[in-house]
Amino acid sequence: MSLPRLRNGLLLLVVASLVVGVGGRATQADEPAKAKEDAAKQNSLVVTSHRLELAGQTLDYQATAGYLELKDDAGKPTAQMFFMAYTVKGAEPRTRPICFTFNGGPGSSSVWLHLGAFGPRRVKLGDEGELPRPPFEFIPNEGSILDATDLVFIDPVTTGYSRAAPGKEAKDFHGVQQDIAAVGEFIRLYLTRFQRWASPKYVAGESYGTTRAAGLAAHLLDRHGISLNGVILVSAVLNFQTLRPDEGNDLPYPLYLPSYTATAWYHKKLGADEQKLSLPVLLQQAEEFALGPYQTALMKGTRLTEAEERATAKEVARFTGLDVDYVRRANLRIEPMKFMKELRRREGKTVGRFDSRYVGQDADGTGATFEFDPSYAAVQAPYTEAFNQYVRQELKFETDLTYEILTGKVHPWDYGPARNRYLNVAPDLRRTLAQNPHLEVLVCSGIYDLATPYFAADYTLDHLSFDRSVRKRLSVALYEAGHMMYLQKGSLLKLRADVVGFIRRTSGGGK
Repeated sequence: MSLPRLRNGLLLLVVASLVVGVGGRATQADEPAKAKEDAAKQNSLVVTSHRLELAGQTLDYQATAGYLELKDDAGKPTAQMFFMAYTVKGAEPRTRPICFTFNGGPGSSSVWLHLGAFGPRRVKLGDEGELPRPPFEFIPNEGSILDATDLVFIDPVTTGYSRAAPGKEAKDFHGVQQDIAAVGEFIRLYLTRFQRWASPKYVAGESYGTTRAAGLAAHLLDRHGISLNGVILVSAVLNFQTLRPDEGNDLPYPLYLPSYTATAWYHKKLGADEQKLSLPVLLQQAEEFALGPYQTALMKGTRLTEAEERATAKEVARFTGLDVDYVRRANLRIEPMKFMKELRRREGKTVGRFDSRYVGQDADGTGATFEFDPSYAAVQAPYTEAFNQYVRQELKFETDLTYEILTGKVHPWDYGPARNRYLNVAPDLRRTLAQNPHLEVLVCSGIYDLATPYFAADYTLDHLSFDRSVRKRLSVALYEAGHMMYLQKGSLLKLRADVVGFIRRTSGGGK
């Protein structure tokens, strides 16, 4: 696997029955009692004390692992939501920020931002994100943001150790609005139980977690009267029209193009003149072509003349490293999965979706798309093994449940009002920004991300509000890595600096 010499960097997809204790299979008559026993265990919290050397200071902190039980209006349990929280000892809750953090999928646990980016421990990889030899381990995280904010990592229902309550249907939580309501209720309950209503408050999400975060910011304010200081979006997707090319939707093609350009440049598949350019200069050219001639050509459809079609195909090939004939056969429209297969097809190689710097190899060199994502294959086992070791060894939390890292058990996902159209939570975020004039947003994007390309996030922000004063409350940070930019050590440290600076500025500098 070849990785970059550059600076830095979902998901990013429970158990069918409750665990039966040692002593054999429970009888049918025992099942209600067994369910109550398991529920009682799930309501218990495990608290441990730890220390982290971070940014020249020593942090003594408390870790809490366990469940909060969600209930309906009648007071009956609906779900057991698992979380892991880190609070610095001796800090004043009234000024100490708190950040609720989760990943995406839908179907992802919070392990990626937890043990990859923000938590006090991280999975040990090579400095460039290389897969180490197993067994895998966790180490102190020099990229943690614990010095700036307390952290609560949330696993939505059916992910991680979170499960629907006995007698409840897990599918009732598997949808856009249902998921936001459940996570919102968890946050309300946590603020109440742990007396954090007076703290500066943040939500941070990655991938589909950014969709959740944007909708959650509106829901928390509308339903619970909870006003956030900031929203942190890592590898954002708010408007799904920007990511899903289809008949009648040409928007993703120009928005993916700059990431194709970065990928081809990294793999040295561009022409000699383009390869000589610095990546920032090259990306600026790609963006200008994407928003100008390329988008215009796609909009013309059959009105495009043959001469215009040939000229556009030549430019698309120049910025993607693909053959002109291939671009013309694709009608100028390069689908993401096909690009990942086509760029290095002659060598029998594929490039990653989450991070296009990673390289894989398929058995079938003639396929239209890759057989697996090499960038996910490089992290699945390290994060799974390290988490299962960490939660037991350091957090002292014991369970026989499977920790659902990235599960498909949440599908089909209910897109509710967005059924038969593209999900778009950007209007929810715009409305919340209008209602809360102190709310700010930080968007962190990876250049080599072919799952949620950075230019699509930029496009969404540029169209979020036509009130230019709102744009001043939207900050963007770009990393020379992929969807999980924190896999690369340089990007991890830059991400830390960007997020810590954002929190300290928007919280009034509270520690």
